Order: sequence, then structure tokens, then C-alpha cells
Amino acid sequence: MGPEVSDAIPLVHVHGFAVSGRYLLPTARKLAHRATAIVPDLPGYGRSAAWGHALGISSLAWILLEILDTLDLERVFLIGNSMGGPISLEVAHNAPERVAGIVLASPAGGMHNQPLGRALVQLARDVRREGRHLIPVMLPDYLHFGPLNAPHLFGELMRFPSLERLLRTPVPTLAVIGGRDPLMPPPWRVRELGRLAPPHLKVAVIDGAAHAMNFSHPGELAHVIGCWLDGRDIPPAMNAHLRSRRAPATPAPPRPPPRRRSR
Repeated sequence: MGPEVSDAIPLVHVHGFAVSGRYLLPTARKLAHRATAIVPDLPGYGRSAAWGHALGISSLAWILLEILDTLDLERVFLIGNSMGGPISLEVAHNAPERVAGIVLASPAGGMHNQPLGRALVQLARDVRREGRHLIPVMLPDYLHFGPLNAPHLFGELMRFPSLERLLRTPVPTLAVIGGRDPLMPPPWRVRELGRLAPPHLKVAVIDGAAHAMNFSHPGELAHVIGCWLDGRDIPPAMNAHLRSRRAPATPAPPRPPPRRRSR
């Protein structure tokens, strides 16, 4: 938990599958000046005690609500990466009065990740695209989570109807997609999602980011979240890394060179 920022709704960062919240800290630190930052390890992850078995998404959502009760947090923003996206969506659907809004950074789950074999191939591609600095952060967490807990929960995550829940979210929502994330739909599908989105759902793409953008692109992600929190338009471009769902304006065609008059 970061330093308390009064008169601001706290930001709760929700980690992904089989890992602790350590990889979320770069983005949490970038946003810590705006509101109190909370990065919990859910039961069985990181420094938290195991539950005896791997909890499913719905159970983790209820546990997260209990964490908010324990910390006496009446209303929060949820910032979920990967599996943290479905968990955040579950909390928002079950207790919308507790959630001021949710940010879904590379939310996992849905048809694009099915069947399980396809999801495993996508995950292997993502490992190659993530920076090498992420390996020493995540590898101990994967080993701690254990191979016996992984298959059932991973299968549940891949079957989670993320798109349907996203389009019916009851609270203001920002979805941020990595342009190089193999677990996410292709750009044309993201643009289609933008067209289907209700007014309280915003979609942005960070070019160059893979799945763990909270670790690899904290500055860009924090900037997008900051714009959204302030109600400002997400800029269509930010030093070639950030691109919102709005297409850039078509440049004017070059003017033809002036004709020389013949003498």
C-alpha cells in the first residue's frame, strides 16, 4: 500500500494469472501521486497464504471485496491486468456501488483464447515478446504458484466471457490493449470493439506493448489512465508508442509545385 492521498478515490491494482502484484509496481508508482495505491496479493499468490486450492475468478472477486472491507475502502478504482481484468469485471458486476471505474490492461479470456492449445501458443509467443527484465520478477511467482494449480484455473480464465462482460460493464471502463500482445484480438477486432462500445467504455492501444504492459510500458499506461481519470481525451499519438482508438486525421495531399511561366 502506497502513501495515503487524501480526497482521492484509491487505485487498487489487480494482478494476473499465477503471479503476485510485484510486476504491477512500476505503473502503481507512476500513479501514486494521484491517489493511494494498493497492490494486494490474492490468496495463493506472492506473499499471501494459500487457500488450500486454486480459487476461481468469482471466488477471487469476492476475496478482493473482502480485502476492500478489511482496508475500510468504500469505493475504489480497479486496475486489472490479464486475469486481473476478469476479476475486476466480476467485482464491478457484483458490487457496482463499490467501484468508481475499472481499467482493463490486456484483459484475458474469451473466444480469442480458445481452445486451450491456442491459448498456450499465444502465451509462448508473449514470453518471447516481453522484455528479459520481466523473467526474474515473474519466474519465482510461477514456481510458488505451482504446476498443479495452473491447468484448472488457466482453463477457467480462457473460457471467461471477457468481451460480453466488458460490453455490459455497469461502471465507467477503460480497456487498454497492447499492440504486440498475442493474447489480445488483432487491431481490426479492437477497432470493431470501439464501434460497439457504449459511451462509458473507452478503448486505447499502446503500440509496442505486449501482455504485461504494467511492467514494460508503465509511463505510457499511466498517462492513458491519467487522461481517463481526468476526463481528458486520450491523445491519438504519444512519441510513436501510444495510439488511441481514434484514427488520426488524414493528412492533406501535397500541393503540386508551381508551374513556371514560359517566356
